[in-house]
Amino acid sequence: MDYEAGGGGGGAVGADGGVDYSHEAVRDGGGRVTLRIFESLKPVIAAVNGAAVGIGATMQLAMDVRMASEAARFGFVFARRGIVPEAGSSWFLPRLVGISQALEWCFSGRVFGADEALNGGLVRSVHKADDLLPAARALALEIAENTAPVSVALTRQMMWRMLGAVSPWDAHRLDSRAIWARGRTEDAKEGVMSFLEKRPPVYPDKVSRDMPDFFPWWDEQVYK
Repeated sequence: MDYEAGGGGGGAVGADGGVDYSHEAVRDGGGRVTLRIFESLKPVIAAVNGAAVGIGATMQLAMDVRMASEAARFGFVFARRGIVPEAGSSWFLPRLVGISQALEWCFSGRVFGADEALNGGLVRSVHKADDLLPAARALALEIAENTAPVSVALTRQMMWRMLGAVSPWDAHRLDSRAIWARGRTEDAKEGVMSFLEKRPPVYPDKVSRDMPDFFPWWDEQVYK
């Protein structure tokens, strides 16, 4: 099929009107954002202090922790606009809050407050507006000051990617490789010594150079 380079379909609509759904022009922009967050080797914390509706809500789903102020509002409003959820949210949202809660919010398309988000499992905690950023920074600092960056990077990818595993055997294979590799590093020695010496750890390994040799263990995905 001959596809035009431009036009209303951005190159996805052929001269005969057919659509090439594998064309890059069809790809959802919000999904590009959440996939980049999903692939991150650093923890990602959202601090929501206002309206997070549509992509404002779905882009957070690939983040590791969501915190909200009392003024926060959330809405998966797509059905009220004649469209459907995007940004990979059909994968992320049910895994975070369960299928029934995810469907209720998406079916109704209503905008709801921080308390409902907390009760539904979407956010970790609700804070007064002035306390929100300090609370988010405190959590980030707790992670940064006490944990090994390579271990955190591995843990993040292990947890997220095992959500789609068929069996605990998949996790067992991955866990075995990761704990074997990390247990032989200077980071592991430092973790023990800092504990015994009752001092803050100083982990020498860096994510940029010291990820284990089996990383990444997944095949890179392409849009098609």
